[in-house]
Amino acid sequence: MQATVKAPRPWEPWVQLGCGVICMAMIANLQYGWTLFVDPIDAKHQWGRAAIQLAFTLFVLTETWLVPVEAWFVDRYGPRVVILFGGVTIALAWTVNSYATSLPLLYLGSILGGIGSGAVYGTCVGNALKWFPYRRGLAAGATAAGFGAGAALTVVPIAAMIATRGYEAAFFWFGLGQGAIVVVMSVFLYSPKSKIAPPKKPSHLPRSKVDYKPAQTISKPVFWLLYLMFVMVASGGLMAAAQIGPIAHDFGVANVPVNILGLQAAALTLAISLDRIFDGFGRPLFGFISDQIGRENTMFIAFGTAAAALLMLVFHGSNPLVFVLATAVFFGVFGEIYSLFPATAGDTFGSKFAATNAGMLYTAKGTAALLVPIASIVAATYGWYAVFAIAVGLNATAAFLALFVLKPLRGRFIANSATEAAAEPAQSPDGQLAH
Repeated sequence: MQATVKAPRPWEPWVQLGCGVICMAMIANLQYGWTLFVDPIDAKHQWGRAAIQLAFTLFVLTETWLVPVEAWFVDRYGPRVVILFGGVTIALAWTVNSYATSLPLLYLGSILGGIGSGAVYGTCVGNALKWFPYRRGLAAGATAAGFGAGAALTVVPIAAMIATRGYEAAFFWFGLGQGAIVVVMSVFLYSPKSKIAPPKKPSHLPRSKVDYKPAQTISKPVFWLLYLMFVMVASGGLMAAAQIGPIAHDFGVANVPVNILGLQAAALTLAISLDRIFDGFGRPLFGFISDQIGRENTMFIAFGTAAAALLMLVFHGSNPLVFVLATAVFFGVFGEIYSLFPATAGDTFGSKFAATNAGMLYTAKGTAALLVPIASIVAATYGWYAVFAIAVGLNATAAFLALFVLKPLRGRFIANSATEAAAEPAQSPDGQLAH
């Protein structure tokens, strides 16, 4: 006789979401704090920016391309063991970076950081999609907000420690602290053991009636269209995240004081802080908006705004105030890709394999990371304005694809899933999770 499984209590999804947000905040610096270390590392070892930035590319590649494997473990064994592994690995990664006296050792630290960060990221987003099948945009956005805004609280302390004690001490102590908190949070994480009840007010968003296995998902054209759009939009954001320090120095605005509503700081420091705050708030905001007006409509608004912000940098990036405000707006609408794309994947391919399917889509970020070194080459030849102009074109094209290609294609796909579900009554409906 099968054991009776109790329905989740009302507070359980929110506790799981909160634990996921904390974990995400603890891995944020591995990506968004990296730009603070580039020039200090180069000043000490004279390895060159391009060689040092290869470490960032290796981090993003391993962080993203291994997520489907890590997410498979989540779907099979639950989130706890994967988060524990991630916490230990990210602590080890920055410890290695603190002792790195050669590029291979720096690259090793970045690879370890990517593995650990991907384990945490893929697990937390996938778990949120399972706990909130009817509010995926908000849940994925809130979880991703931890990753976007988590660095905002520590940018100034890390910069201060780098200035006073050296970048090695910042790597060591922040690495240990971040890893320890993730390990503690792993104790509290678990997946839902029964179906999540639908809300009293039914959602109008289209959802698949079939839970597609990962092998089925990657055979669908709609998946690859989402993948292409993810790469197009992520490439510009990753370039800006990795290079904002060097860009600010090359524009001559890095150390220029900027005052915004009484908040005064050097342009680079203020830009990084505001970027993380806007990035963090933008993820749940656009996730919530997409729950109301639809995924593709929200993508069109966000990608179009990103193109406009980048245009401001093309024409007025050497103005320190414009630099700070334009980058803040850009990151405010860039980070939503980490809420909209997972939510769209969950809606399109179902809940049962949500972690793995969203993880496969997330590898697009790794593909986009390959363009970061290319951006440095283009900038060296034609200037950063050319790089931003290319990013404008990619965002504008993605906005067009969202509204005029993805929306009708996904609509037909979800309609067909209803036919498949009717033909195969044994197939789990959307929201039914593996027990």
